[in-house]
Amino acid sequence: MKTAIILTVLALALTAPAPEKLTGGAALLPIAIVRQVQVNPDALGAHSSDFESANGIVFQFSGSEGVLGGANMIGSYSYPQADGTLAEVSFVADENGFQPQSSLLPVAPAFPHPIPQFVLDQIEFARLQKERQEREGVRA
Repeated sequence: MKTAIILTVLALALTAPAPEKLTGGAALLPIAIVRQVQVNPDALGAHSSDFESANGIVFQFSGSEGVLGGANMIGSYSYPQADGTLAEVSFVADENGFQPQSSLLPVAPAFPHPIPQFVLDQIEFARLQKERQEREGVRA
């Protein structure tokens, strides 16, 4: 598993655009790592990692081996946005997939929302048409 993570990070690093392309020609300055703690998987598969950089990025998670053999994780990350506010995301990743929670994520409108009249009219039209076909013995 460690090898897969290392290879993934290496592949991302090699395919990333050069810093000069991201900054319009200016070189990027290195960002200091303020805190980094990592606990590698033990015999039961428990693992965790905490990371914080000088520019305000924070990432932390802990996990364990899942019932079906995969890794279950819970964690959060945050980073400062251009307007000075802090973007925060918490997540659970388990047999049900990746489940993020954040005020930044779009939210579907609450249901039941008002159903437009033209939709109600179309539903009524279809109901009446089906009744008529049943009376006339027409198969749909």
